[in-house]
Amino acid sequence: MDLIAPCHFGLEAVLKREINDLGYEIVSVEDGRVTFAGDAEAVCRSNIFLRTAERILIRVGSFHAESFEELFEGTRALDWESFIEPDGRFWVAKAASVKSRLFSPSDIQSVMKKAMVERLKQRYHMEWFPETGADYPIRVFIKKDEVTVGLDTTGESLHKRGYRKLTAKAPVAENLAAALIMLTPWKKDRILVDPFCGSGTFPIEAAMMAAGIAPGANRSFLAEDFTNLIDKKEWYDCVDEANDLVDLSDMPDIQGYDIDPAVIRVARENASLAGVEKYIHFQSRPVADLSHPKKYGFIITNPPYGERLADKKELEDIYSALGERFRQLDCWSLYLLTGYEGALGDLKMKPAKNRKLYNGMLKTYFYQFPGPKPTGRRGDKKGEDKESGT
Repeated sequence: MDLIAPCHFGLEAVLKREINDLGYEIVSVEDGRVTFAGDAEAVCRSNIFLRTAERILIRVGSFHAESFEELFEGTRALDWESFIEPDGRFWVAKAASVKSRLFSPSDIQSVMKKAMVERLKQRYHMEWFPETGADYPIRVFIKKDEVTVGLDTTGESLHKRGYRKLTAKAPVAENLAAALIMLTPWKKDRILVDPFCGSGTFPIEAAMMAAGIAPGANRSFLAEDFTNLIDKKEWYDCVDEANDLVDLSDMPDIQGYDIDPAVIRVARENASLAGVEKYIHFQSRPVADLSHPKKYGFIITNPPYGERLADKKELEDIYSALGERFRQLDCWSLYLLTGYEGALGDLKMKPAKNRKLYNGMLKTYFYQFPGPKPTGRRGDKKGEDKESGT
């Protein structure tokens, strides 16, 4: 099968690397999604192990459509009976269109549902479908009149790991946080501090990576009910694989700070649900007090940027304090996601790299200030080489 993994725009390369690491062949990479080849086991493993994907779709088919008639006929020609059981509940959950003649999501959804019904009536010799069985939601992408149809195997987005029952304001999504950590050279033998930790997402995702905890190991997926496509044993085997990979023996120094004590309580509760509360030090602490005696640490953070702080002077003070404290740290690296336009001016620093990303609907920038590598490491030049993000 071809499996489609949507992701945040601009992070396709990170997801591609993850899929390669799982051992699957990449078929194509497009804006906001990566397609790869896999079997039933791959559906289970990609849902459970991928940290940066939004969901996993089984590609049902593709065709060209410039009119609703072509959309109907193209949809009806797809092999729906190979995916949907006679009692299955099926619908077009989402339709997205870019630079195409067909652009109304509701009309696209309605036409495709009718076409699916017609196809299944013919194949199953039924005039009415009870839709009392498993859910089979369909997602459709139309780009330049090329229609791609996928069956959603995930359900709730993969960023919902199951640990973030409580949130602070304007949280960064779990899969975006994981991707940003992967864009840095941070490894588990290095200190990681988030001075604006909010719900604790960056520290929790980092701790889960360090411990080898699969992001989807403690949640359920729609495709667990696709017994016509995936044997239940495949899921059990993948969960066993995930459990075998957990290693809590050599955890890094990970710290999360926030000025609000109530927010820190939320972060601690989320870390407990993720099973990593023992490995993260959370503390109510303003950024002006940021310090650390050790060298070569990492700050990876998502400070406020106007969505929750209306006072521009307060923002200026926050970023100015962060820049000042960072410069006092010995040989540290700073990786910063923000939508605040005045960030660089207030930090009084120029990034080595800058990547434009979207946090939800907000345009943001991932500023990268890599520090020197620790001395004595292989490939070092007396500690003077800069670490670089991907």
